[in-house]
Amino acid sequence: MAEKIRTYRDLEIWKTSIQLVKDVYKLTEQFPKQEIYGLVSQMRRAGISVPSNVAEGFRRYHNKEYKQFLYVSLGSCAELETQATIARELSYISEDKEAVLLEKLDHISRMISNLLKKL
Repeated sequence: MAEKIRTYRDLEIWKTSIQLVKDVYKLTEQFPKQEIYGLVSQMRRAGISVPSNVAEGFRRYHNKEYKQFLYVSLGSCAELETQATIARELSYISEDKEAVLLEKLDHISRMISNLLKKL
């Protein structure tokens, strides 16, 4: 029997997105210092946006608003995908690290899309 969702903290999307944020922070620690206010900041903000919008939308209590916040989370996933590609193109991360991040983002995006279909 599935557990009842009482708060956004019970959502697998939120839990998985929190892990994504931690992964992005670890990944960007090794970027050149001149990127701290550039790509590092952008990637971290996009990553943080994913669980933040899931949480904020959940607390709105109206499906229309909740959906809008989930769409913002999807947009942040796409933004982070693009930034990961840029980081690889600039040789800040390896192809393997990019692939792992893109796979996680694809998984989270599918989770969000499936929730959107259910709302």
